[in-house]
Amino acid sequence: MLPFRSEIRNSPTQPTIKVFLTDESLDARIKKHLEHFKEIETIEIRETHGQNRAGENITIFLKDHVDINKMKASIDSSLWWYFEEDMVDE
Repeated sequence: MLPFRSEIRNSPTQPTIKVFLTDESLDARIKKHLEHFKEIETIEIRETHGQNRAGENITIFLKDHVDINKMKASIDSSLWWYFEEDMVDE
């Protein structure tokens, strides 16, 4: 099982990136890990509503004029790096 998955959500008010962790106990640690990106406006841990979803997600709001596709790729890369040690142990 993958440690996380991320999705771009195109909202009319502000596009966001949502990160769903397999282990929700890591939400606060991952939120802190992602705060180093200067392109991120704010990060929130939110309750997820919907079928077949994790109970919580990390919602990432980007600053204006940031390329959301490039930012998702950067976040995914950073998270793979973060989880790499855990993946090797499995």
